[in-house]
Amino acid sequence: MNRLASLKHYLILISSILLLAAAYATPATIVSDETWWPINAADLALRSSLVEPNADAEAIFWDIRIDYSRGDELLVSHYIRIKVFTKLGCEKQGKVEIPYLSGTKISDVGARTVGADNSVAELAAEDIFDRTIIDSNGGKLSVISFAFPHLEPGAIIEYKWKEVISKSSSKSVRLQFQRSVPIESVRYHIKPAHSFKGTFPILAFNMPTPVFAKDKDGFYSTTVTNMPAFHAEPLMPPEESVRSWAMINYSTDSSEFGYTLLASRLYYGFQQLLKVDEDVKAKSAEITAGAVTAEEKLERVLAFCRTNIQNIDDPTVGFSSDEVEKNKRPVDTLKRGVGTEMDIDLLFAALVNAAGLDARVALLPDRSVTFFRRNRVVPGSLRPAVIAVWVNREWKFFDPGFRYSKPGMLRWQEEGVDALITDPSPAWTTTPVSSPTQSKQVRVAKLQLNQDGTLEGDVMVEYTGHFSIERKEISEGNSTALREEQLKQTVTERLGTAELSDIVIEDVKDPVKPFVYKYHIRVPEYAQRTGKRIFLQPAFFEKGIAPLFTAAARKYGIYFHFAWSEDDTVTILLPKGYTVENVEAAKSISAGRVARYDPRLEISSDGASLTYHRSFFFGGGGQLYIAPESYAQLKLFFDQMNRADTLAIPVTVIAK
Repeated sequence: MNRLASLKHYLILISSILLLAAAYATPATIVSDETWWPINAADLALRSSLVEPNADAEAIFWDIRIDYSRGDELLVSHYIRIKVFTKLGCEKQGKVEIPYLSGTKISDVGARTVGADNSVAELAAEDIFDRTIIDSNGGKLSVISFAFPHLEPGAIIEYKWKEVISKSSSKSVRLQFQRSVPIESVRYHIKPAHSFKGTFPILAFNMPTPVFAKDKDGFYSTTVTNMPAFHAEPLMPPEESVRSWAMINYSTDSSEFGYTLLASRLYYGFQQLLKVDEDVKAKSAEITAGAVTAEEKLERVLAFCRTNIQNIDDPTVGFSSDEVEKNKRPVDTLKRGVGTEMDIDLLFAALVNAAGLDARVALLPDRSVTFFRRNRVVPGSLRPAVIAVWVNREWKFFDPGFRYSKPGMLRWQEEGVDALITDPSPAWTTTPVSSPTQSKQVRVAKLQLNQDGTLEGDVMVEYTGHFSIERKEISEGNSTALREEQLKQTVTERLGTAELSDIVIEDVKDPVKPFVYKYHIRVPEYAQRTGKRIFLQPAFFEKGIAPLFTAAARKYGIYFHFAWSEDDTVTILLPKGYTVENVEAAKSISAGRVARYDPRLEISSDGASLTYHRSFFFGGGGQLYIAPESYAQLKLFFDQMNRADTLAIPVTVIAK
């Protein structure tokens, strides 16, 4: 999924949020006018959260009305009221950003602060800002932003807006019940399309199933009370798998059959696109001439698509939506030499079919969004993503439209997931998970230690697999100067006194080669001198790294995106006249086939230098998720490794 697609998915979730006020019967009304709902005296006097003790703020209500009765135009009306208790709550809630995509119009934005003394400060129109964040061929992302005036602890803030989304479908609605603040009352009002009859089929996730009842003016409503805040944890599973939310879906069969029906229908649609015409057949024969095995043919076709077809979804290519002519068939992509990511995938499949192999479009979920379940149909969770080719009695997966994935690997978001092959009788299979050795960081340093504790020398860091993909995606659109500045910032965050020079960054956009940093580094005060001794941490690349896990307990499991390995070699020349005095024995740490850590320290025969070797891997056997009940064991492993990196191999040098 490209960056804009990820944002689009996120915004779909946001635009489906609906929460509403409950009726409060109190003896006095503090604030009331024609546009804002009355504020109860009890709410204004509230001093702490009713839902979650010690919360910095709490939503009294969150109300959104969704009106699907306007044809292909969806109207969503939002209204939120929040009580702020602390200064930190003021900081967190004081600024609001409302993101929206192309095809959505925002109107009727209003916000105000109601002080504990009953004073009212309403936001002026000129204090509401609208700016574009991303404008590319994939669409435009904009943000409405504003800050609440005169906000202090004890105040109530409230804001509302309307959005009109064009060409929207009423087939499904996502409902978010859990937000970043605790909520006293959440109510959704939904007015379905005129053609709707019957009840709402509800899928609930991480919460009891909400029940909708018929309301006035054609709306249906549901209320959930006392919803705690959602508190994110580092390295947790995707939010949809742990946050409380629901979906109204009356578009298709909600069982596994709904997915297989989708895959069979898409098969016939894609078969029309994948028809092999004479131009595609001739080009396939040219590309695969001399290739004997299926693997050789696939390798050549993949290389051709990535080398000769420009991807208009690539932000570095620079195409705008006005400049792009839409391709209707793979032959159009072939002749024009440009296409979307899906265009390139379909051309690859057509060329492969022309070479005598069987290529199909495969439907995959994205495990960065949620943990997929075959027996619960969630619209949009299974999508045409990659090409599957039948080779040696099994399906092999390819993503030629994504230039950085190596053969045998997919994006990490698409590895180890259920895959549905489009076919008249669709078949489920599973995409492979890359091994720790396929995503590796190799770090080499050759350094000189000076008597004053300064360490200086040359460094090379090489990234492969998913490590390489991440860095290439981050760096591809940046200038050389910005890439170098980002590297300097990363190193100085760890080594505050570090000075980098002679920076070389290699193969930033190469689809096959590793991503490489090379630089000269000087680190004053790296080592500490006490009298005649210098105390040195030989694990140079781990110096300044804090423990990975600090919390004593976890609510959610731990979820690593991909398996990985690390291989460090650090050679340090000691100051003239110094030699190693004491070395503690390095100890390995093992977690069976899942993880292993091996440090090793070698002293040269003349005692003038030392070489530190460090190897580590995690995720063996595809083990990427650790349940909460196993957190203590996982934390112990990483804590022991961190202590070994920083303390367990102390090296003391002394003047002869």
